[in-house]
Amino acid sequence: MNKAGGARTFWALARESLPVAVLVVLVVVSSVLNKNFLTVQNVFNLLRQNSGTIVVSLGMLMVILTGGIDLSVGSVAAFASVLFSTLLDGREHDAWSLPAAFVFTAACSMGFGLVVGYLVAYRKMAAFVVTLASMTAARGVAYMISHAKTIPIANEWVNLFNKGSFHRIPYSVMLAFGVFVLVALVLRFTVYGRYVKAVGSNETAVRLSGVRTSLYVMSVYVVSTLLCTIGGIMESRTGVGDARVCQGLELDAIAACVIGGASLSGGRGTAINTLMGVLILGLIGNIMVLMKVAPYPQQVIKGVIIIVAVLLQGRGKSR
Repeated sequence: MNKAGGARTFWALARESLPVAVLVVLVVVSSVLNKNFLTVQNVFNLLRQNSGTIVVSLGMLMVILTGGIDLSVGSVAAFASVLFSTLLDGREHDAWSLPAAFVFTAACSMGFGLVVGYLVAYRKMAAFVVTLASMTAARGVAYMISHAKTIPIANEWVNLFNKGSFHRIPYSVMLAFGVFVLVALVLRFTVYGRYVKAVGSNETAVRLSGVRTSLYVMSVYVVSTLLCTIGGIMESRTGVGDARVCQGLELDAIAACVIGGASLSGGRGTAINTLMGVLILGLIGNIMVLMKVAPYPQQVIKGVIIIVAVLLQGRGKSR
């Protein structure tokens, strides 16, 4: 291997391993700053609080890999939270069974993704504009359904899932890990995953090779909204559906992907690094809470981290 090829390989490996290195450094620093950080309870609390974000961020990764963006994930998650709670609530109508409520909620949420995906893939509308409109519409429908009130989740299994644990491992963390493994396997070992990445790398070349690229682009928005359904239900940790939940979740999901090394132009990104990105953001917030720091500096630090991550990506690409 020549020197140029060796240098490219080195920087590519460094870029891929950077999120893991940053996470390790943050864990060490946090452990020094606060002795309660590495307790089992705090670690599981950190994972539980970010389990919904992990699921939604993996859906965002699928969209970003095609070169798109989805600003509606937080609103669709809130819509799913409200609709799911309403269907299970038996005060004004007959309560739905848990499987039926989930399937119907998922189908309605995926309807948003189907419309957005069609407009982006087949009508060639800008993803930013379409998902911005979807973000407004989904949040509005959530408020209409709930009448701007919280709706108790009248199902003991859902409440047990959101609050319970198995040998101290929260059920929500187990589900988030399962979704992570599934997405990682799909992107790494399936034809679908390879085409999703290829579309983001060079859609024209893939289309000329006979692949229906528009279908793949549309599909990632549908997958994203399906994961938003799961994430929205997981975010209902207080046992209620609320149209106000998940505000700003789209920004956290995008930030997690970018910090994990995903390229906003498409074609590059991995599930494991996206997971690292979510944990980095969650860890920063967690240690600041333990240090009793006001929430506003957290937003400043998140912004700085995103800028640094993008700069490092650009440096690696130029090399």
